[in-house]
Amino acid sequence: MIREKKEIQNLIQKKMSTNKGAISQFIEKYYLHFNSAALVDAAKGYEAQLKNGSKMLVSLAGAMSTAELGKIFAEMIRQDKVQIISCTGANLEEDIMNLVAHSHYERVPHYRDLTPKDEWDLLERGMNRVTDTCIPEEEAFRRIQKHIVKIWKDAEANGERYLPHEYMYKLLLSGALEEYYEIDLKDSWMYAAAEKNLPIICPGWEDSTMGNIFASYVLKGELKASTVKSGIEYMTFLANWYTENSDNGIGFFQIGGGIAGDFPICVVPMLYQDMERPDTPFWSYFCQISDSTTSYGSYSGAVPNEKITWGKLDIDTPKFIIESDATIVAPLIFAYLLDM
Repeated sequence: MIREKKEIQNLIQKKMSTNKGAISQFIEKYYLHFNSAALVDAAKGYEAQLKNGSKMLVSLAGAMSTAELGKIFAEMIRQDKVQIISCTGANLEEDIMNLVAHSHYERVPHYRDLTPKDEWDLLERGMNRVTDTCIPEEEAFRRIQKHIVKIWKDAEANGERYLPHEYMYKLLLSGALEEYYEIDLKDSWMYAAAEKNLPIICPGWEDSTMGNIFASYVLKGELKASTVKSGIEYMTFLANWYTENSDNGIGFFQIGGGIAGDFPICVVPMLYQDMERPDTPFWSYFCQISDSTTSYGSYSGAVPNEKITWGKLDIDTPKFIIESDATIVAPLIFAYLLDM
């Protein structure tokens, strides 16, 4: 009997692997315990959600765009593995910066050894450091500024208002940046999203370089603050989207934590409790990739079950937490979902 069970399991494993590429087969064969097993479980849970007709929200915190997650995340978008994105303002803009200024980036593998004087030298050279990667001020930030400011001003002149990501979509689809492209366009997740007009939630957009630049034009009296729609308008947009798309469930795949995660996940208790709509479905799946510790009291480190007390997840919601580096874990999960 035991031998028969093993033979059946081997057949199932073989059948699963034949539908997957080499990376997925490697993961299934060797990722068997602890965080590696949690990675496989989360990937299979994500896959099951999509097969059941559920939609998926992916949230991006940290510096995922500068980490060039777009190389694989763009393909996730093209293959309809994600239906809505929540991200920080930094991730929104830094994917485009990488698109137009990649050759001017500098990697600093010895960043831990930098002295304050070394850091000052980087500043004077216009190199903004993100861990081991420096983003060039002129070729990235100012190159985009030149074109996005015109789009903001044209919208205001026409009495139009848009959400932050909608302005970025207009910039990408206008062709104004084409002369600067320095990477393969298929590696830009923002361009892939713009082509599909994928819904994006960008809470706290003001906490980004483009947000700071916009604020400077408001202070100079050249733009009105209302020309860019607010975070409250993002929440109302998300509330309507969630209501219209949750019949078969909506999953939540969270890379990191912070405002990119907490803002969108709160739409469920807002609808359920504050709008007094008790028929609002909970998120149908939840996965978190994080290295934060729960005992510090942060949202980023909170275990999934804590979200039950806030009315975000149900008792039976499939929940996964992978305590590891998102730059290692997320590409592997996406590769599994893409049958690579």
